[in-house]
Amino acid sequence: MILFTKWDRFSRNASDAYQMIAILGGLGIEPQAIEQPLNMEIPESKIMLAFYLATPEVENDRRALNVKQGMRRARKEGRYMGRAPYGYDNKTKENGAKYITPNLVDGPQMQWIFKTIAEGVFAPDQVRQMVNEKGLSISRSNFYREIRNPVYCGKIVVKAYKEEEEQWVDGMHEPLISEGLFQEVQDVLSGRKINLRLQAVKLQEGLPLKGIISCNTCDRKLTASASKGRKGGMYYYYHAQHIYGCGCRYKADIMNENMADELLKFVPKEGMEEIYKEVAMDVYKKFKGDTHSGRKGITAEIELLNARVAKARELVFDDKLDTDDFRIMKKECEEQIRRLELNLAEAKGKNSNVLSIDRMISQAISALYQLRKLYLSCDVLKRERYWVRYFAKIYDLTEQVIEPPD
Repeated sequence: MILFTKWDRFSRNASDAYQMIAILGGLGIEPQAIEQPLNMEIPESKIMLAFYLATPEVENDRRALNVKQGMRRARKEGRYMGRAPYGYDNKTKENGAKYITPNLVDGPQMQWIFKTIAEGVFAPDQVRQMVNEKGLSISRSNFYREIRNPVYCGKIVVKAYKEEEEQWVDGMHEPLISEGLFQEVQDVLSGRKINLRLQAVKLQEGLPLKGIISCNTCDRKLTASASKGRKGGMYYYYHAQHIYGCGCRYKADIMNENMADELLKFVPKEGMEEIYKEVAMDVYKKFKGDTHSGRKGITAEIELLNARVAKARELVFDDKLDTDDFRIMKKECEEQIRRLELNLAEAKGKNSNVLSIDRMISQAISALYQLRKLYLSCDVLKRERYWVRYFAKIYDLTEQVIEPPD
């Protein structure tokens, strides 16, 4: 005999309990509750046994349902449930209410991650490696899960349940990034936004062009390394990988200086400031007009998507379109509409610039005069970024290269 206090201590699942009672019976063992004794030789006792076993299972199911509904209701109210994501901390108010708040250390790190991925200069996994070197230890799987989490832009996801569709609601927590920046990162991850990216190379001080410039002989990207001189000093060189057998080798300090000299080509010549301003003003006026027409185009596209959803809803009512297909189509349209609304808000913001255009142009021209100085004063990572984003593309379009020294 196996003794226990009550039948809910034996099992809180009726089907499992019956199966175990049968197994024990086959072994000649009788389960018995001290406070709820049953004589199994009496057939009517099976009715009481069913009651004793079903009651705790019903209690479990009811408790689970209440918890699930409570968590869903909390999400609809904008509350984040569970362990705080990277960049946030779990907090408790005086009344016992749970909430999340940005972490003063990890929060800025997550902001940097989103901004860097959106720039498109580095691949997302390169960004993860760089941020790990900064002290934020995060695995690859967790990294990609976090950067897809809309909680960082102040949204809470309420997943689809029965007849209810998935929805995003405004969270009660403080967002770390804007919704527009979050969507930019999603575009990068999904491949909708294709940008120029760097090779996965280890950056070193004094070698900012590593993995960027190409060899004139073998047309391959040059790597870089350091050699120790006879007097103990280190000498840096750009060269092709040895497996290709090119044998090219260029002094890094001369190449770096050539790169800095290239920037002088963008400095306005004497007396050209007014022409620069006129050209910039013409471009600005054209851009402003295009912005207005662009807003009209975005609005028209949003109206078209809404009309498409309305038309599909009519087809569902007429039994010409399956309900599941309608839900998929509606979800895709709503995602497109959300992106277009963000683009529309950005387009409106471009027309409300508080700085005068004259002041902005003057600041830009002043920066051009200091271009070489700004380049040399920044760290190796920024040098590589500036090169890739602003100058490599220019040389690709004009089919020019930096000539290595003889």
